Amino acid sequence: MTSNYDPSTIEPKWQRTWRDNDTYRVEMDPDKPKYYVLDMFPYPSGAGLHVGHVEGYTATDIMARFKRHQGFRVLHPMGWDAFGLPAEQHAIKTGTPPSENTAQNVATFKRQLQRLGFSYDWSREINTTRPDYYKWTQWLFLKLYEKDLAYVANVPVNWCPALGTVLANEEVINGKSERGGYPVVRRPMRQWMLKITAYADRLLEDLDLIDWPDSLKKMQRNWIGKSQGAQVDFKLADDAPTSGQIRVFTTRPDTLFGATYMVLAPEHELVDAITLESQREAVDAYVQKAAQKSDLQRTDLAKEKSGVFTGTYAINPVNGERVPVWVADYVLINYGTGAIMAVPGHDERDWEFASTYDLPIKEVVSGGDVTQEAYTGGGPLVNSEFLDGMKVKQAKAHIISWLEERGAGKGTINYKLRDWLFSRQRYWGEPFPLVHLEDGTVRALPEDQLPVQLPPMDDYKPSETGQPPLSKAKDWLHTTDPVTGAPATRETNTMPQWAGSCWYYLRYVDPENTRDPWDPKKEKYWMPVDLYVGGDEHAVLHLLYARFWHKVFYDCGLVSTPEPFQRVVNQGMILGKTYRAYRTEDDTWIDHTDRSNYEELSGDEIHPSRIEIVPPGKVDWDGETPKHPVHGVTLDTQVEKMSKSLGNVVNPDEVIEEYGADALRLYEMFMGPLEQAKPWDQRSVNGVHRFLTRTWRLLCEDQGLHARVTDAPLTEEVNKALHTMLKRVGEETEAMRFNTAIAAMMEYVNFLYKQDTIPRAAVEPFVVCLAPYAPHIAEELWSRLGHTDTVVDAAWPLHDEDVLVEDTVEIAVQIMGKVRATIALPTDADEAAAVSLARANPDVEKHIEGKTIRRVIFVPGRILNFVVG
Repeated sequence: MTSNYDPSTIEPKWQRTWRDNDTYRVEMDPDKPKYYVLDMFPYPSGAGLHVGHVEGYTATDIMARFKRHQGFRVLHPMGWDAFGLPAEQHAIKTGTPPSENTAQNVATFKRQLQRLGFSYDWSREINTTRPDYYKWTQWLFLKLYEKDLAYVANVPVNWCPALGTVLANEEVINGKSERGGYPVVRRPMRQWMLKITAYADRLLEDLDLIDWPDSLKKMQRNWIGKSQGAQVDFKLADDAPTSGQIRVFTTRPDTLFGATYMVLAPEHELVDAITLESQREAVDAYVQKAAQKSDLQRTDLAKEKSGVFTGTYAINPVNGERVPVWVADYVLINYGTGAIMAVPGHDERDWEFASTYDLPIKEVVSGGDVTQEAYTGGGPLVNSEFLDGMKVKQAKAHIISWLEERGAGKGTINYKLRDWLFSRQRYWGEPFPLVHLEDGTVRALPEDQLPVQLPPMDDYKPSETGQPPLSKAKDWLHTTDPVTGAPATRETNTMPQWAGSCWYYLRYVDPENTRDPWDPKKEKYWMPVDLYVGGDEHAVLHLLYARFWHKVFYDCGLVSTPEPFQRVVNQGMILGKTYRAYRTEDDTWIDHTDRSNYEELSGDEIHPSRIEIVPPGKVDWDGETPKHPVHGVTLDTQVEKMSKSLGNVVNPDEVIEEYGADALRLYEMFMGPLEQAKPWDQRSVNGVHRFLTRTWRLLCEDQGLHARVTDAPLTEEVNKALHTMLKRVGEETEAMRFNTAIAAMMEYVNFLYKQDTIPRAAVEPFVVCLAPYAPHIAEELWSRLGHTDTVVDAAWPLHDEDVLVEDTVEIAVQIMGKVRATIALPTDADEAAAVSLARANPDVEKHIEGKTIRRVIFVPGRILNFVVG
């Protein structure tokens, strides 16, 4: 080993040592406190990790190591959320089984994670695609099925013909699939559903039990969307093509007299039945067009409202007026009843729609001019007969009673949350442990027939009719009823990727168990997860779904806690720099500073085809100025989300090759507060690398310690600096303010550089503080300090408050408000002592000599002011 700091030698050495000695393997110990720290486990894509992933993993690793130093039994596991659409699409394109591609991706991710020195207990590694794991996913699904929380329904779904599968709302962007950009349409299909709505109230109430950011709790509450209001029935007019009624939910039943039209969602079951033949063509065309839009597009407040009249009228129950029934895509089938009473005078969307189609706008709450815009404020009711003069709250109660007395409605609670669509028309997912019998009934399979394994197949495409790929696995498909032996067929839908991630945190506590999903004693010891860290892109739904499953398990007596994750932290996004070059139509390259001038002259923005993305590694730097590697023009620098298509993804392997894993870990934590978004700047990694190099040179030479490190006792100055550092690093690490903890260690190293000799007692506690952040160099320093055990087992050094107490304090001495000197006082000095010491100072005495001290103002620890005359 060289005398210089060489991470390429140090880091592999200690990674081998940790691996060979199972350093991070952990078992429960009832006599010791536990700490369960968890990452939102990754989907192992073919692209591998980028530095954005490393941020959250480093944060949890610091906390895992920190708590281990504090004497906790620390559970810090890692695994793979490996089912999903990308692997299936790769299989369709290449003919390679999804299992092979997934295994390759897992190997890449694992190699990268191990190279970063994370303290995972790899003996607990899980993979959602392994039969010994998804056996228990199937078993747990059956628990929901047994509690009547799983059922089949025909529901509108996002169907992508090109991908041949149903997509979740978050997988659809602007009416196209997130993966591939293929058109997506809405169509009804037979789907398995989970009755998450049965737990809506508990999912809301139990948010008070957990330590989550307020913003995250708010997102959960908004997704569940509990609202109080009324259910109101509008009978169809006598001249409608069918009889019946339209049921709506409204949070503003007090405005019922202002309802001048109704709107049905395009998917509403009544649309076809109530549409007059004269309107049939227009309505059918509109419904078909709406099927190509995402829910987000349809509810965008900025979009122009569109709709079509069915030709039918309904009757307003409070005044008997005929109101036209329209179809419009701004109403969603999965909210309320899929139908609304429109009150354009007091709802912005309804006002815009009514204005577009010249529908009546009626004022029923005074306080605004509804001819100009919707009035959404409060005020007494008007034009509402028996409600006139009432305030909103009183009017709501009164109208609900009125409706209930006449059987025209009732007070009710509504939730935006809808039951969870829990099936996909894919191959690469967990098979359902169910069979269909000839009489149409469904049978759950017994535990001894689990897991229901995916059959090997060569064709992973669904049929053109939407039948899942598994419908073509004939030998697998046809089976027998486990109770009667009669012919049966297997369920051909598979579970969504969410299934495996709903409970994986529980499998980590007992991953080798073949008799049960987990041992109750181990679950009771380790749960709940103390700290859960991940990005917020998909955190809302994942957390909601996991909480739902966990509550079902709690009701089944399978878990001991009502909530799975006690504390959740969302790390901020690491943003990548994108470098763009611009060229004109005649291939003249433009300096980015001239771009606006060019656009002004040309009268048009530069077309995307004339923009070249320059990968970060290709940029030439002229000082602080990025230049095009060929044409030399100054590049336009933008900070955006890391994306392969933008060429701004940074591979951690490249950073490690140049600077080492410890430097990468430190840099990601030093960039700023964990929760904030931060731009990546590769050149800035060199700053923390210099800190590690300075630390090395301070303490090491040749093959051992530097001669300046001695067994000399601590001086008062060094001892105070040490305990100042210990206090700051300990408190900041506990609070996950990692950037300021690193700053404290940097300041301490700078202080030690100024000392002629460095006591060993000042170094060893520092190395332990450094270990959670830069574990490789810390292990090497610990070894050179003469320790034969790992620094991982060292106790966390505690600061001594008594050492930090100041014996003296400097205060300013003023004469007539002007500072004339500073003096050092004992911290307990009274006014008399302060005056005596001040007057002994020549700078003070010369300004009061021959003058009368009329008044003394003494603020202990701050100032002493003489008022003289």
